[in-house]
Amino acid sequence: MAEDVAVGTVRDLVTASESGAPPELRDTVEVRPHGIAGDRYHRGGGTFQLDACAVTLVAAEALDAVREETGIDVSDGRHRRNVVVAGFGAGMDDLLDATVAVGEALLRPTRRRPPCAHVEELAGADGLAAALKRRGGLCCDVLEPGRVAVGDRVELREADPRTAGAAIAERLQSRSADGTRSADSDESTRSDPHGE
Repeated sequence: MAEDVAVGTVRDLVTASESGAPPELRDTVEVRPHGIAGDRYHRGGGTFQLDACAVTLVAAEALDAVREETGIDVSDGRHRRNVVVAGFGAGMDDLLDATVAVGEALLRPTRRRPPCAHVEELAGADGLAAALKRRGGLCCDVLEPGRVAVGDRVELREADPRTAGAAIAERLQSRSADGTRSADSDESTRSDPHGE
């Protein structure tokens, strides 16, 4: 039986051509091996280049919550994250170390991307960094380049190893508690009478 696949959609795409440049909302982008074509970090001109992310994701639900809680509306891209994703919740930590299909691209979120005073300064919105704390988005490595468009599907292709391992352990524990064994373990016991 197939497990449920986590699915979302691309709500917005944002680039900035150079450090400090105003964000630009885009209908489509090309994800390249080291970032989004035309974006400051792909060009090597981002403010935090030494700690750069090839692509950044942020949850649409997080941005909506910030607007509801503080009145700060950054739907114009002033959050400075590349891909706004709807459907995974405000934190998106479940995507860390997973393989995620975003449009035609495959990405691997590797760490949180906390907001900073620089984002707040560029956005001209006092309190933005604090409002985005623990929901400022994720840094991603590019596994496979590809085109991404607003409205594209975002799909968890492969869970991170910790989550996948925990799910397997949980299934094995529940089988053990029920006294049932998997067909694979029965087969291996029958094929080797010495249990080796």
